[in-house]
Amino acid sequence: MSTTIQLFDLYPGTSESERTERFSSLSRKFHTLFPACGEGRFFSSPGRTEIAGNHTDHNHGKVLAGSVNLDILALAAPRSDGKILLQSDDMPLCEIELDRDLNPGPDKNGTSLGLIAGVCRARVNRGAPVGGFCAVATSNVPQGSGVSSSAAFENLIGLIENVFYGKGEDSPVRIAKDSQYAENVFFGKPCGLMDQIACAQGGVVAIDFEQADSPVLAPVERAFSDWDYDLCITGTGGTHADLTDEYASIPADMKKIASFFEKDFLRQVDPALFYARLSEVRSACGDRALMRAMHFFRENERVERMCRALSRSDYDEFLKIVLESGSSSFCRLQNIVPSGAGEEQPVALALALSEEVLGRAPRPAAWRVHGGGFAGTILAFVPREYTPVYRREMDALFGTGSCRALQIRPYGAVQIGGESDVLA
Repeated sequence: MSTTIQLFDLYPGTSESERTERFSSLSRKFHTLFPACGEGRFFSSPGRTEIAGNHTDHNHGKVLAGSVNLDILALAAPRSDGKILLQSDDMPLCEIELDRDLNPGPDKNGTSLGLIAGVCRARVNRGAPVGGFCAVATSNVPQGSGVSSSAAFENLIGLIENVFYGKGEDSPVRIAKDSQYAENVFFGKPCGLMDQIACAQGGVVAIDFEQADSPVLAPVERAFSDWDYDLCITGTGGTHADLTDEYASIPADMKKIASFFEKDFLRQVDPALFYARLSEVRSACGDRALMRAMHFFRENERVERMCRALSRSDYDEFLKIVLESGSSSFCRLQNIVPSGAGEEQPVALALALSEEVLGRAPRPAAWRVHGGGFAGTILAFVPREYTPVYRREMDALFGTGSCRALQIRPYGAVQIGGESDVLA
């Protein structure tokens, strides 16, 4: 169900002047571009961090994820002509005509237009109403940063449609499923559902995808609330362009193992049977698929162990498991260096530097690849008093502003109200 969050609750720690400037700037742009659209409503959709469960969701595994305090902020108003017009920052205006533009095709593959059309098509496919709107948006969720700018954008579109035309009846999971459909079918990326649920749901949540149509969500209520560490994300400067085949190879390898056991997904395979028949599986599926399956089985266990550690605020154990997950992604999952990368290995370099720098920290720390891998970002849990040192070292190598300290945001994709209806 759609809820309205008060502005101060959504952006704690920000000053009134910061909030005023961001919202007022968006409002001015909206009324300049769409003077006939009325006052509109504000919506916010956050990015996400993957804490554990690297590349498990697409094979019905387990994930621990959370929304972060970076978001796409939009001001939108409904329109009656069946058109969607959306201007996001300095990008070209996106225009969709709902009666003709809701089919996938090369013109939509890899584009914002595809994501908008895909979300609307998903709603049509399940009999939900769709309608036009005009909107302007601004984002501080960096593209290609590993914090799921695409999922944040998809959820934003689904939220706006849900509020304007769906009576606010869709759950975060329902909006997330429409978003995944858009990314899979229209955008052309074979992602699982973890990114979309983490952005839509909000807070830290354990997700079990064993039944993919009805994933089980378990919010981790006290996660990090009493912890004096920072969650640091470092962008390595690598790009995800032309890496779709690398990402696709991971679920394909896992499903290759599943097919050997006459199953559809790796989650359906008994790990004991898998290990009992390793030699046969290796002959049939190859070494890389074998190692990726090993990662999958152990990563599911790590999610459960992390949840138990967080529930009792055992952060030393939590950090230990983060390091285990990172090592498994590097050595078994092998999503750190793209095939044929040669001398360019930014994610591996960032992990190596993190080990050097955080090895000198006054208290334990942990680091691992963040998200899909191959390019993009890494994640580190850093003692707060040591964060300036870590950020300085990472920025020196990867560029000023490459490393940023984030917080977990307790809210997912929401409509915003309060503070005189958002500084109106």
